[in-house]
Amino acid sequence: MARDKIWESLEDSLRETNERLREEGLLLVSAIPRGRPNAMAIGWGLIGRFWRDPFFMVAVRRSRFTHGLIEKSGQFTVNVPSPKMKKIVDFCGRVSGRDHDKFSEIGLIATKSKRVSVPVISECPIHYECEVLFKSQVLPKALSSDIRKRWYRSKDYHTLYFGRILSVY
Repeated sequence: MARDKIWESLEDSLRETNERLREEGLLLVSAIPRGRPNAMAIGWGLIGRFWRDPFFMVAVRRSRFTHGLIEKSGQFTVNVPSPKMKKIVDFCGRVSGRDHDKFSEIGLIATKSKRVSVPVISECPIHYECEVLFKSQVLPKALSSDIRKRWYRSKDYHTLYFGRILSVY
């Protein structure tokens, strides 16, 4: 999808994406080639422009099953659930993909993406397909003590994945 077309699609999707992010959260899907997909609920993310391209930045703690999948594949999809999917988002935020096949357990349909090998969730009305072009570790010394105390008591720091958005639909 050409850069201008992606920006047009983004403009149409941003309001609903930000509303869902603020409310129940979004669903980040990761997978390794020929592996089962995993959906993780996310409440932290940013959409913007970097190197003239549209990007979706997601924060994933190193302890999460999703972290290893993104490290191996270098791709992810962000799926915007409908408001009716709150229980699904809650489930994906409560259980680990290490121990559960979330798609089969809650009846989600994984559909082939247009531009990446990681699938999208059919039931979601908006999908972002992303390839990781840059990542950065959250460094404890760069954080205020308030942030460290509030969000990182267990010292399980996030990796920030900057995914160039290849397609939005």
